[in-house]
Amino acid sequence: MRSRTAALTLTASAALLLAGAGLTIPAFAAPNATPALAAAPDIAVANVQAHLSQLGTIASGNGGTRRSGTAGYTASVAYIKGKLQAAGYTVAEQTCTSCTYRANNLIADWPGGPSDQITMFGAHLDSVAAGPGINDNGSGSATLLENALVLAQQNPTMSRHVRFAWWAGEEQGLQGSKFYANALTSAQRTQIKAYYNFDMVGSPNGGYFINHITSAAAAPMKAYWDSLSLQPEENTEGAGRSDDYSFEQVGIPTSGYAAGASARKTSSQASKWGGTANSAYDSCYHQACDTTSNISATILNRAADGVAYTIWATSVGGTTTPPTSTPPTSTPPTGTCSGQKLTNPGFESGTTGWTGTTGSIGQWASQGQAAHGGTYSSWLLGYGSTHTEAISQSVTVPAGCAATLTFWVHIDSAETTTTSAYDKLTVTAGSTTLVTLSNLNKASGYTQKSYSLNAFAGQTVALKFSGTEDSSLQTSFVLDDLAVTVS
Repeated sequence: MRSRTAALTLTASAALLLAGAGLTIPAFAAPNATPALAAAPDIAVANVQAHLSQLGTIASGNGGTRRSGTAGYTASVAYIKGKLQAAGYTVAEQTCTSCTYRANNLIADWPGGPSDQITMFGAHLDSVAAGPGINDNGSGSATLLENALVLAQQNPTMSRHVRFAWWAGEEQGLQGSKFYANALTSAQRTQIKAYYNFDMVGSPNGGYFINHITSAAAAPMKAYWDSLSLQPEENTEGAGRSDDYSFEQVGIPTSGYAAGASARKTSSQASKWGGTANSAYDSCYHQACDTTSNISATILNRAADGVAYTIWATSVGGTTTPPTSTPPTSTPPTGTCSGQKLTNPGFESGTTGWTGTTGSIGQWASQGQAAHGGTYSSWLLGYGSTHTEAISQSVTVPAGCAATLTFWVHIDSAETTTTSAYDKLTVTAGSTTLVTLSNLNKASGYTQKSYSLNAFAGQTVALKFSGTEDSSLQTSFVLDDLAVTVS
């Protein structure tokens, strides 16, 4: 999402590359089309997160940013373009010649549906210069990519033509989308029946917001979230601040999902959605810490499934019902897909439920390591000499449920290197490594981490936090307020 101070003015004139972008797309027939499915498909949030990991890797290899006009942005376009081409999309890059940083929009059309009846889904692909932009807006970009790939895999009969877009220059004032929208002819604008925008849909303390929530365009998006009893609200924070505004300005109906940016969650929102009241929806907004750790898998999953429902409701022939989602993949017994599955997650009952180096669990405030909540925490390592410590607990993820591991960690270190990971904390679920943190991640205060456990549905898995410290200079890993929540 662009900042409040970003400029909005832009002139646009160029021949564009696709229908609604300078050419008329012929009416395609989907090859070997199958009858429309009775229900929209579930979008696996793990696949969306895999795309986010790729965008994070791209940023890390290109100076820590995917800002429009940089090598990181160009590589992001190439990654998404390659996936779409392999899936059978007609894909084109449109150069935004009037963008502050010259870069390409990416436009992808699925071959099916009437060319004069178009539903369009878009997200900006660029980050700010300060960071990798995984929530803002890798989350929207990855959500659309996985939806596009699932649409191609399902290959249903289309009642409308579906177009996806990834925009350049949003952070400089919606420049890529404005370039595209302003160059549409009157006839091309009429062909686009609705534009749906997705900007920051995985905020770690986020909410459930819909653009123009009472509009006809928003109806399927709201219907899906209503089916989950989420009580969504109007996206007032994002009004006029993302790429849907470019389409509004040329008279195209718009809607979209958002999870919130720098505004603070209210007490009433925290009561109905969870999270922390009076804290930002995304405390890493436009910062270097907007990494793959800065994502709520639960919110991301619900956004991705809502996009699928909207695609099927607006553009796929036949009757559409809400997807049987992960969560859940099947209708579980009442109460199974809810709640906290860890025993003693905040350590306030001492060592109950935990095995391993249970001596790490205690009250450490007097030694300079305060708990995140309550008075107990687990303080691993911090000796300044060779040590190995670990705590673990087995947890059962019910079949048909989505699950997310979250925890708060404070890392302080006497190490001064900015390049070498000497002391490490590895978090595993069974034999799967979820994350490895190190002295390079040291920071003042606690940071919340979140990781999907969806792959372990129907299994009992050992969660383990294993620390190793080398022979000199201490690094402390303090854990608190863990949770395995299912939904």
